[in-house]
Amino acid sequence: MPAHRPPEPDIRTYYTDVFVEADRLDRSPQGRLEGRRTRDLLARLLPAPPADVLDIGGGPGAYAGPLAAAGHRVHLVDLVPAHVAAVRAAFPLVTATVGDARAVPLPDAVADATLLLGPLYHLPDRADRVTALREAARLTRPGGPVVAAVISRNAALIDLTARGLVDDENRWLLREEYATGVNDPRTGFTTAYFHRPDELVGEFTAAGLPDPTVYGVEGPLWPLLNALDTAPSERLFEDAVACAETFERDWSVLGASAHLLAVARA
Repeated sequence: MPAHRPPEPDIRTYYTDVFVEADRLDRSPQGRLEGRRTRDLLARLLPAPPADVLDIGGGPGAYAGPLAAAGHRVHLVDLVPAHVAAVRAAFPLVTATVGDARAVPLPDAVADATLLLGPLYHLPDRADRVTALREAARLTRPGGPVVAAVISRNAALIDLTARGLVDDENRWLLREEYATGVNDPRTGFTTAYFHRPDELVGEFTAAGLPDPTVYGVEGPLWPLLNALDTAPSERLFEDAVACAETFERDWSVLGASAHLLAVARA
């Protein structure tokens, strides 16, 4: 999570002019762990290819590209025009359009599976998050998975503390964020909401997606990987992956992950 950048609450501006999302999953051990674990979970949770996969808020295509290469028919929708342009340029097998997760201009039941791997943590109002989940359910054929990711409530304070970036200027902002879940862009990130696992379950249920299964993505060792700058070829990285898999549904450990991922059937 970035720190000490000028505050930028507008999401489109943040991802266009401030923060480069395209290589985020390759820039740090935590990013690489997030990418690896998310891909592993999607391989388990999505129908076998070929399937129609709708990737809402898919950014510049970190998951859409590999899913299309694996044989899925992928359509990506993102709020940021620069991300959509990047997808069209980099992944010819993926179709992409600009759109808002709360009102996607597509007919009902167009997808075998729908992903929301970014939108929920950029919607600070619960009603908007529930609307986005309800919209994903509308777009998914009955029985298909709706898969959503959120940032853990604990992630910002853990990350910035481990990197030695907590100071008198941002300490109270981080404590307020931990209490409320609402991020203040002065911490270096943009407009965002950070979840507790039970909140994620409640929002799925309110959207008509009952009994979601919640997974911890990175597990508890991601700050150590970052501190040691662990390469993906090192044993510690593979051990961290195995640790995350072991604890992935342990309710007492879920919040130690930087990201949570939930799935329910439409």
